[in-house]
Amino acid sequence: MRTHSWITRAETGADIPTIREINLAAFDGSGEADLVDALRADPCWIDGLSLVATDEGGTLVGHALLTRCHIGDIPALCLAPVAVRPEYQRSGAGSAVIRAALEAAEEMGEYYVIVLGHPTYYPRFGFTRASAHGIGLTVDVPDEALMAITFDEAHPLPGGTVRYAAPFGI
Repeated sequence: MRTHSWITRAETGADIPTIREINLAAFDGSGEADLVDALRADPCWIDGLSLVATDEGGTLVGHALLTRCHIGDIPALCLAPVAVRPEYQRSGAGSAVIRAALEAAEEMGEYYVIVLGHPTYYPRFGFTRASAHGIGLTVDVPDEALMAITFDEAHPLPGGTVRYAAPFGI
């Protein structure tokens, strides 16, 4: 496989239709694409935390979104969805856009991020099992699938129940 140099940046208005296409291509059905649209219209949206990965020619191939959630009453971010065009999966585009999103969040002064995802994938970014920090959900999910990270050891992860933005329906 050819190695790629991914370029990451915050989304622009012109990227919105292509971000929808990426999510439609990456997932079965329109659930994630519809979720991104609903989150974009929700107060949980934070400008600068919807990131894209492009190839050297500027073609958008990946997307990662961080939106406001809470752990108990403490503000945090939720990483979801993360999508990469199928033909670019396992090429590093997803990792590049996730790292860029996490860096952008940290630069904005955020401390905590929650992800509900593959337990063998997200630990490479520093995520650990949320239940070890007393973090849970109001719905049943596999314990190892709910993970969290703090960017600053002086701000340890708070315990509590994750409250997602309304469009998540959780």
